[in-house]
Amino acid sequence: MTANIEKLIVVGDRVLIKPNDAIDRTSSGLYLPAGYKDKENIQSGYILKCGPGYPLPSMEDGEVWNQKSNTPRYLPLQVQPGDLALFLQKNAIEIKYNNEKYFIVPQNAILLVERDEF
Repeated sequence: MTANIEKLIVVGDRVLIKPNDAIDRTSSGLYLPAGYKDKENIQSGYILKCGPGYPLPSMEDGEVWNQKSNTPRYLPLQVQPGDLALFLQKNAIEIKYNNEKYFIVPQNAILLVERDEF
């Protein structure tokens, strides 16, 4: 099902989410609002991949004799693959990949995550 997803690279502060259409509460018992599927303002799904995060500016001075590092630095995202996310539908971009529906969502559109940590 998600074998070809490994080929995709998510950029920036975005995440790739597989929508979960048949859920009305989370595994820990959090009930989702009644009618949230009908309004489609809020969607839920599992995060499959995350981008590297928010790019940070270079802290190097502009001296010619100093070697500049070409390695970009990022502030990592708060979410992780495997998290169940509630996100705003209006900020999500729906895509179809291998006849499966996915959403590309910026982290700032994610309202809540549930993480199973053991």
